[in-house]
Amino acid sequence: MPSGERMARVENLVQVLSTPSILEGEIVRSRLEDEGIPVLLKGGGSDPYRMGPSHVFVPAEYEVQARLVLDNLETLDGDVRGEPEGGG
Repeated sequence: MPSGERMARVENLVQVLSTPSILEGEIVRSRLEDEGIPVLLKGGGSDPYRMGPSHVFVPAEYEVQARLVLDNLETLDGDVRGEPEGGG
């Protein structure tokens, strides 16, 4: 791919989530990729232990789909913790 095309694709990325740890970012990336959504995960530092926050980016054309998947993950997370849906 010519570098101009690659740059155009990078400029069309949208951040859809920031997580406090790289592990959470990796889980989100895996879930989004399972849905066929391309993902760029940044963060985690450059040390061998990759600690720190992570930031999840997707191409702009996948933003709505990615946010729907993330909303579903949050709903499931609430169910796992025993919290009722709807924030009650």
